[in-house]
Amino acid sequence: MFKYIIRRLIQTIPVLIGVSLFVFSMMHLVPGDPAQIMAGESAPEQQVENIRERLGLNEPLHVQYLKYVTNAVQGDLGNSVRSGRDVSAEVGARFWVTVELAIYSTILAVFIGLIAGVISATKKYTISDTFIMLIALFGLSMPNFWLGLMLIQWFAIGFDLPGWIPFIEKTSWFKPSGWGSFQQVVLPVITLGTGSAAIIARMTRSSMLDVINQDYIRTARAKGVKERIVIYRHALKNALIPVVTVVGLQFGGLLGGAAITESVFAINGMGKLVIDAIAARDFPIVQGTILVIALLFVFVNLFVDITYRFLNKRIDLD
Repeated sequence: MFKYIIRRLIQTIPVLIGVSLFVFSMMHLVPGDPAQIMAGESAPEQQVENIRERLGLNEPLHVQYLKYVTNAVQGDLGNSVRSGRDVSAEVGARFWVTVELAIYSTILAVFIGLIAGVISATKKYTISDTFIMLIALFGLSMPNFWLGLMLIQWFAIGFDLPGWIPFIEKTSWFKPSGWGSFQQVVLPVITLGTGSAAIIARMTRSSMLDVINQDYIRTARAKGVKERIVIYRHALKNALIPVVTVVGLQFGGLLGGAAITESVFAINGMGKLVIDAIAARDFPIVQGTILVIALLFVFVNLFVDITYRFLNKRIDLD
């Protein structure tokens, strides 16, 4: 196990180099000059050139990239073009907001997805199965930004409902923006977790149907084991390996895909930071944030692989 972890950590080095090179290249292909943006449209050329020289933007691209990688290895991600603040401080201030949003959304997705998938598998081809899969397909097809806006309208802004409907004359139960309190957390988590819950539900159903037909499940039932124990202790545990893979991928996707949700709900997370930085051509912020997200994704995949060993002792990671 220890050798496997070390090997996987070493494998992260070329992955991070590839990510940094790709992001660096893409940012320099985007039209616009950060120095011109900082100086303003009407700034004299000499002022723009001074800013470009101060930021090192007048050097060849390969020199800029080598300097960036050298500083990043030493823990220096550079300074923001817009604010001049250290990138590590900028990302660190938003880091836990996005991680909390992804974790809460994943917990919600796993809770709903597992229950829905198990019910759908145990009631195969019934009305319940059809209904759950239709809801899952709807959740999978629905854009996050649309769902977020609808939830804000329904539960934050509210509708003026007829007076004869009790308790809900104005449905402003939650806050439409910000992060921290329970009223601010609920709507973004539902928005971000819905699509993942649908994927997990479909994967759980498919994996459970494969396991339920195995010989050891029939043997357990023949011995008189209670159906609940058969489903949750024997079938579900062995069906979780592909589900865990999907959960890991979804968590990584939520880290990267939180940008839209954070923008809709005005949450100051890493996703919104990247969007604002791209608009301002703030190279260091974009590169530093995506590098952190890529590193998180690598560690999540490592955690998923280790989880396989606990779910099935026959899996030898080494």
